[in-house]
Amino acid sequence: MVQNSLADIYHNDRPALAAPVRQTALAILRAACAISVFSLAPSSAWAQDETLAAPEGEIVLTMTGNISRTNRDDMAVFDRAMLTTLPATVLETSTVVTDGTKRFDGFLMRDLLESVGAQGEVVTATALNDYVIDIPMDDFEQFDVLVATHMDGEALLPSDKGPLWIVYPRDDHAELQDIRYDYRWVWQLLELDVK
Repeated sequence: MVQNSLADIYHNDRPALAAPVRQTALAILRAACAISVFSLAPSSAWAQDETLAAPEGEIVLTMTGNISRTNRDDMAVFDRAMLTTLPATVLETSTVVTDGTKRFDGFLMRDLLESVGAQGEVVTATALNDYVIDIPMDDFEQFDVLVATHMDGEALLPSDKGPLWIVYPRDDHAELQDIRYDYRWVWQLLELDVK
């Protein structure tokens, strides 16, 4: 009869049930248990991954707003060491405030936003000198917008547009050579608020 469950078949000592059938039933039960245990693994791993590491050095960047990964209250705060864990990127481009082509080292804004689980339409960037501007999130998907930490091999300092500077790949895209984008080059970047 087919009405018995796999457990009943395995534990039933009916002489008509051959050993290979019992072994097959046991293998199916083990596989079902393994599937149910492993199906829980991603959610528990994700839960452990919801919190960022705590900064050990001076905080150079604060992120607020619609982010899912935080390390201080409802914020994500970063020191320099934490930012170096993001994938490194190099960009060579000219700017409207420097002479010639410059080499910028840093990380992509989209990688930073992904690291905190940012969801939204706009990022409000605030600089050390209280400059504030809204930047569409689409910019960071459409272009390789860099958060620069170095220019021409030298660490950016607050006295020279640092420690962080939002840099667009203006030489790679004609549309970026427009004053609307020039306003989005935030130097002395201090805070990002995702909306």
